[in-house]
Amino acid sequence: MVVGSYTDEVTYTFPAARLWKASCDMHNLLPKAVPEFITSIEVLEGNGGVGTVKKFNFSEAVKDFSYMKDRIDVLNDESYEFKYTVTEGGIVGLIVKWYSFYMKLEPTGDGSCVGKVKVEYETLDGELTHDQIAKMKEGNEGMVKAVQAYLQANPDVYV
Repeated sequence: MVVGSYTDEVTYTFPAARLWKASCDMHNLLPKAVPEFITSIEVLEGNGGVGTVKKFNFSEAVKDFSYMKDRIDVLNDESYEFKYTVTEGGIVGLIVKWYSFYMKLEPTGDGSCVGKVKVEYETLDGELTHDQIAKMKEGNEGMVKAVQAYLQANPDVYV
């Protein structure tokens, strides 16, 4: 088992405050933004704050797994930062023992923002390959693009 991490930076074409509101409502937003991959998200425990546990249910388009559970570890409305840990399902049990996703949104002053991302993980066996990390990044980038497209198509939501 190897503990590792990678970082990424994503530019969003929306103000940090709007994207933050959308991020805090992902259990409602993602099934609308990516219905071809996520059929529903159930809140299993909590009220949406730290400690909340959610279950993401995936469509048949996701071949390797049918669900994933995560727990919110950090949720800071003032600094626009959140962290969640995937505890079950998804790639947990396939290639990692656990992984966490941390993001902090930083306003850029031009009506957009930058998301600074850090993903930490513990593998089941050895190092993650370049292709496995690229696939994890690709999944995150796909969701980012879908959320941006949804917000562009629906300018009156999360304002």
